[in-house]
Amino acid sequence: KTKHMKLSNNKILITGGASGIGLGLTERFILENNTVIICGRRASALKEVQDKFPSVITKVCDLSIEENRIELYEWVSKNHPDMNVLVNNAGIQNWMNISENEFYQKTTNEIQTNVIAPIHLITLFNNLISLDTIINVTSGLAFVQLSKVPVYCATKAFFHSFTLSLRHMLKSKNIEVIEMIPPALNTDLGGKGLHDGQPPVSDFINAVFQQLKEGKTELTFGFSEVMAKATPEIITATYNKMNP
Repeated sequence: KTKHMKLSNNKILITGGASGIGLGLTERFILENNTVIICGRRASALKEVQDKFPSVITKVCDLSIEENRIELYEWVSKNHPDMNVLVNNAGIQNWMNISENEFYQKTTNEIQTNVIAPIHLITLFNNLISLDTIINVTSGLAFVQLSKVPVYCATKAFFHSFTLSLRHMLKSKNIEVIEMIPPALNTDLGGKGLHDGQPPVSDFINAVFQQLKEGKTELTFGFSEVMAKATPEIITATYNKMNP
């Protein structure tokens, strides 16, 4: 029987922990009495979080660069060998069209950040003896496509699929793999103001922590709950509504 994640007394690494869902998780995990390490590209953003939550441990790291990922792993294994939870939350979302000149460049960057980086981190941190939980943040858009963010949806479908295989692969090591599946929330994902009309991050955090307490390994909320359980007919109807 798999041991389910305990909600306190963990040492947790959250990628992209300085903003959006990552920040919401950072705040809640600290409240639940965990040690939290966050990494992100911007020192200023990390410092802001540290000013608010002095116990947080920060590390500047651009996860789209392979050397930085290796360096992050080596830094953690040296300074925090008791880290036991990896949260793959960092992600980018490009609103773009195939006819744009930068389409291919943006695609490569998005796949690096949303797919290659978390898989690389998983292979690295899988070497940590203490690791017992991996939380992969996917999206309701793993199940239905919004063509304005064509590559984002595809990276999340990929990451969802990979997460299911990973859960099976790590069973023998007794590492629990949790998929966190957010809907659109009020964050700066994709750009400022794009998600202003969406539910607040705090509502999502409350819902997923309740599900974690119940030992669930697929955490959903609102739109993403509907999509994760939807029939092909509902998916098609939703797709048609989202892509008029």
